[in-house]
Amino acid sequence: MNIIIPMAGMGKRLRPHTLSTPKPLLPIAGKPIVRRLVEDIVKVTNQPIENIGFVIGDFGKEVEAQLLEIAESVGAKGSIFYQRDALGTAHAILCAEPLLIGKTLVAYADTLFRADFKLDHEKEGIIWVSRVENPQQFGVVKLNPDGSIEGFYEKPKTFVSDLAIIGIYYFRDGEYLRRELQYLLDQNITTGGEYGITDGLQNMMKKGTRFHTDSVEFWLDCGNKNAVIDTNQKVLAFAAQDGLADELISPEAELDEAIIIEPCFIAQGAVITNSVIGPYVSVGRNAKINLSIIQNSILHDEAEVQGKMLQNSMIGQYAQISGHFDELNAGAFDQIND
Repeated sequence: MNIIIPMAGMGKRLRPHTLSTPKPLLPIAGKPIVRRLVEDIVKVTNQPIENIGFVIGDFGKEVEAQLLEIAESVGAKGSIFYQRDALGTAHAILCAEPLLIGKTLVAYADTLFRADFKLDHEKEGIIWVSRVENPQQFGVVKLNPDGSIEGFYEKPKTFVSDLAIIGIYYFRDGEYLRRELQYLLDQNITTGGEYGITDGLQNMMKKGTRFHTDSVEFWLDCGNKNAVIDTNQKVLAFAAQDGLADELISPEAELDEAIIIEPCFIAQGAVITNSVIGPYVSVGRNAKINLSIIQNSILHDEAEVQGKMLQNSMIGQYAQISGHFDELNAGAFDQIND
């Protein structure tokens, strides 16, 4: 099986963090988003992965090396493909045309999931979905009585279904997918000025292809800062549920007069002194925290925080944040707002 991961977007909603790091490489509980995505897909597919193609922009050789290492870590051969122009999802997939052979899985790199199923490789196509409370904000699928997909609907204004497409697709025949997506480009069939994968899926269904769904337990979005922090919280909570909380704190971190409220991730080389950390905090390599109280936040590698109370925050690499603690002598009924 081959995996194609389109990830060429600029991640504008996550600036300033994506000015220095591509969004799929931002850390969630100590691991880049795209690494977690690949590892979770491997668990669900229950089949060896031969190739992983990363469709990127101009991210630089260091990033490309990281991506190739991620593929190698799961026993696959990594390949880098480039999408020079933002022409849509179908165009992005076609940039990895050499991998559109045989069983193919397409996964967009701004989403994570938690699932308890094994992929049925004999089905023609499988769209991964999650039940949502606000389906009008998503692309959704409607099912036939036999469980196959009846149709795709983009942000329906009236209720059609609450099964939202999370951005992971399985195709038994990669060559067939390639031909259908190429047809969109050849005939200049676009939606909103872009070549979309959904148009290709609709054409395949008209030709008799039967798509089914697999539902994930949790769909974890990484589209903006608040979503990333919420996903970090959920991943840490899952680790605690699975009995892995203790493994998230490196024995090579230096903790001096530090109170850690689990679950938290603390990387090697981190130095935390006279502080209260957690719950739901991820601290990167060689980060330094002193005289601070931090909860539900992410500190990237080499970040430094001194004398601050933080929550729902992301602190980038090498950032230095400092504040102060006040000495107060407040009387009865005084009201002090800072």
